[in-house]
Amino acid sequence: MSEHFIKARDGTQIFADDRRPQTSGLTPILCLPGLTRNSKDFAPVFDVYAQQRRVIAIDLRGRGRSGYADPKTYAVAHELDDVIVVLDALAIERAALIGTSRGGLIGQVMASTHPNRLAGLLLNDIGPEINPVGLKRILNYVSAPSNFKNWDEAVLAIKSPGFSNVSDQHWLTIAKRVFREQNNHPYTDYDPLLTKFALTIADIEAGKLQSLWGITPALANMPVAVLRGENSDLLSSETVVKMQDILPELMATTVPNRAHVPFLDEPESLLAIQQWLTVVDQKEKGRH
Repeated sequence: MSEHFIKARDGTQIFADDRRPQTSGLTPILCLPGLTRNSKDFAPVFDVYAQQRRVIAIDLRGRGRSGYADPKTYAVAHELDDVIVVLDALAIERAALIGTSRGGLIGQVMASTHPNRLAGLLLNDIGPEINPVGLKRILNYVSAPSNFKNWDEAVLAIKSPGFSNVSDQHWLTIAKRVFREQNNHPYTDYDPLLTKFALTIADIEAGKLQSLWGITPALANMPVAVLRGENSDLLSSETVVKMQDILPELMATTVPNRAHVPFLDEPESLLAIQQWLTVVDQKEKGRH
């Protein structure tokens, strides 16, 4: 395991968890987390794949172990540029990208602007269009208290009625990925100013959400998969159907008993990742 702190173009330190086997000719996996999440979310991907191929997970600026920055730079364009800087610093020419929520938005834009760097894209409960109901919930969650008395309180903060068949121990595992511990208390693991320049609830209600449908056709040049939590309030089943109309080879999976976002340790998620990687590796072999 290698931990890197790589300077972005504006000097912000970007953290990357980089794990690789001694030898591997397989396509590297690049993992990008959700809006307030971090590289620890990808523990299931590391557990399954880090012995077979290189796996890199990044903390986006202002999250996890990456440095806090000017809040104006907490935007997809700046975050994408950070990703490119990290790939260059780690000498990774092409990678198969797993993007959870915000990470998937970055991945979609990257497929349009830097298609040569992507061998494939897997979207975890995100697509070209965001359901305003889910985004309002997330913005309310982001503005919640930043510290908790104990881990039981932290677990309650992230539990969602859209998830079932999740044990209390599993919720605690998830909470310890989401939050950091400081002075024996759990804290949110992102810059409190993260949403300062994000859409407001009023913006959402006024219909100011922008979609990425205009760049969706660019995804046809690579293997693309999408996971949707059965009870997701951010990615609708209608959006997935529309994606399939534009991308006939899209590999779509519904993850039962999950909302936004699947944990990536579900049997359905793991199978979908493996099937997608099989196609990615086959296409990458065909390039050489």
